[in-house]
Amino acid sequence: MDYYCSAMKILGINVHYEVYKHNPHNPTIVLIHGFLSSSFCYRKIIPILQEDFTLVTIDLPPFGKTEKSTNFVHSYSNMAKVVIQLVERLNIKKAYLVGHSMGGQVSLNAAKQRPDLFEKVALLCSSGYMKGVHPSLKLGSYFPYFYLGIKHWLARQGVLKNLYNVVHDRSLIDQEMMDGYMEPFLDDKIFRALNRMIRDHEGDLSSEELKLIEQPSLLLWGNEDKVVPVHIGERLKKDLPNSTFFSFKQTGHLVPEERPEHVSEKIASFFYQAT
Repeated sequence: MDYYCSAMKILGINVHYEVYKHNPHNPTIVLIHGFLSSSFCYRKIIPILQEDFTLVTIDLPPFGKTEKSTNFVHSYSNMAKVVIQLVERLNIKKAYLVGHSMGGQVSLNAAKQRPDLFEKVALLCSSGYMKGVHPSLKLGSYFPYFYLGIKHWLARQGVLKNLYNVVHDRSLIDQEMMDGYMEPFLDDKIFRALNRMIRDHEGDLSSEELKLIEQPSLLLWGNEDKVVPVHIGERLKKDLPNSTFFSFKQTGHLVPEERPEHVSEKIASFFYQAT
């Protein structure tokens, strides 16, 4: 199998990505992670899917190993442009999208912008119907040391507390998992970039916009999701015109970690279905 990781300059920043290619004739899946996460969240489904698909993972700015810039506009629309430009420059003509949490909104934005490039979308506990950041928070982001408040808040939460919130079966949490989710926050530049992200956040796509996305979409949820409750998935099912919904019992927000085999099976069968 051909595997490589690299960085590509897109919209002025170095974007980290990884490619897993077993067979050049396999269809391509682009995997997009969520907020405060990275491509690490897909570590359990990559080994399962890589035999039948070419996989491309992206660390969205300012997360993972991607450059943490205060000049980049951290809107979902702009993140979708990063995904689109990366896919185009890798000479991929058609691809499928998988987006977890915030990555679901980025995926929907990319599908909306380029329906010719992305044939199907799988949404894993996708963010949905969130409004833009409150004006007072946006105003705060212009103060010089506001980013220190973000850093303090995240430090007070701690990686273990955050994982408790996103995983239903806490026995899955081990040192490797804690280290993997903590790693991007060892670089202090991320907090300044998150400050910029607050300023740029435009909110999720509206019902009216969702109804215009015609690509087939698969919605996978955890019944015990505390971050994006299952009713959000059921509402998305109603708004996305060509969608299928499935939920897993005794499962939280981090479905790729908790149900890797089941999630991979659902994704593979969905993407291989004739449209």
